[in-house]
Amino acid sequence: MTLYNRILVPTDGSSEGERAVAHALDVASVHGAGVYALYVVDTASYAGMPMESAWEGVGELLRSDAREALERVEEIAAATGIGVETDVVDGSPSREIIRYAESNGCDLIVMGTHGRGGIDRLLLGSVAEKVVRGASIPVLTVRLDGDVPEGAAVESALGETVTGDTGGSETTDESVTGRG
Repeated sequence: MTLYNRILVPTDGSSEGERAVAHALDVASVHGAGVYALYVVDTASYAGMPMESAWEGVGELLRSDAREALERVEEIAAATGIGVETDVVDGSPSREIIRYAESNGCDLIVMGTHGRGGIDRLLLGSVAEKVVRGASIPVLTVRLDGDVPEGAAVESALGETVTGDTGGSETTDESVTGRG
């Protein structure tokens, strides 16, 4: 029995986020699942700016970041032989990730515990936390902080061996949750 058929992996283009991408590809290979990579252009961050200054050049810059991030996901996926469909949407990241997963029949979301959050993450709460709380499907979170306790050795879809643990990407009661 296949547990997962469609896996969504949101990306923010950060090198740390590639750990979540690699983990999503690893899970997909085990389950024979399709992978969907999503980049959300966070238009909510620019809502308070006058439209002329907010989008003059900024919109294209954000779209360029999105294309680069998704091209990197495609490169990583190509190395594994797993196909990936990519998409860019505008809006609030947590809301759009949940909406995309549900409207595309995804049955698992794999995402990093944090990305380019900075001070916004402290003030507003992390995107991952909002997705975990709001999604109706399981969410597997992958720690991106790079801490690797002693013990295990793991080879990821990136082709690298990580000595320690899986970077927090192991499945536990705390890292895989549905709504509830």
